[in-house]
Amino acid sequence: MDRQARKAAIAAYKERKPAWGVYAVICTATGEAWVGRSLHVDNHRNGLWFTLRQGSSPHASLQAAWREHGEREFRFEELERLRDDFPEVARTSELKARQELWCSRLQASAL
Repeated sequence: MDRQARKAAIAAYKERKPAWGVYAVICTATGEAWVGRSLHVDNHRNGLWFTLRQGSSPHASLQAAWREHGEREFRFEELERLRDDFPEVARTSELKARQELWCSRLQASAL
């Protein structure tokens, strides 16, 4: 990648809009699920998988299942995303409520 293309890629990254949403991590071996919320749900998987691979995830039950079953048995699913025009003041509380709803629906643990 040449210098100009790199600068353009960095600028595009900095200008991207937040993708507020709720996601699930599912262990296909056991059917266990964990539900979380994120400011950038579209690329949250990368950071989460990194911490799990390093063994440094703050989510003990998820890390234990990862160690036991391995990366191949896990999948990441975006469950829901807030509209771009959703009121900024209510985003955090709305995401929390939707996370709780999905935890209940999937009988999942919260992340």
